[in-house]
Amino acid sequence: MILGIGVDVVDVARLMAALERTPELRTRLFTDAERPLPPASLAARFAAKEAVAKALGAPPGLGHLEAEVLSAEGGRPELRITGKAADVAYGLGVKRWHLSLSHDAGIALAYVIAEG
Repeated sequence: MILGIGVDVVDVARLMAALERTPELRTRLFTDAERPLPPASLAARFAAKEAVAKALGAPPGLGHLEAEVLSAEGGRPELRITGKAADVAYGLGVKRWHLSLSHDAGIALAYVIAEG
């Protein structure tokens, strides 16, 4: 059963400009494993973090580091949810996450489904 759906789009250049203006954003938004990725991949991961929050109903107090995008075998994106986001997901009965990422023409997109 689908418990939540989230989608988000990010302008790659706008995100990179924000990271250049405010370097500490990189550590507030991305995990150690995510930080060295190229701009389009960072933007897709930021979109995924926002989409996770939407799939959970956008409860207050979620942190961007609580949703991490990992690369599974073969490069398929996979979510790791921790902290308050994991608590909210557990409370909703989320058993499985589905994630799709894409980027083209300076735009990154993430689509997230929370399944119970």
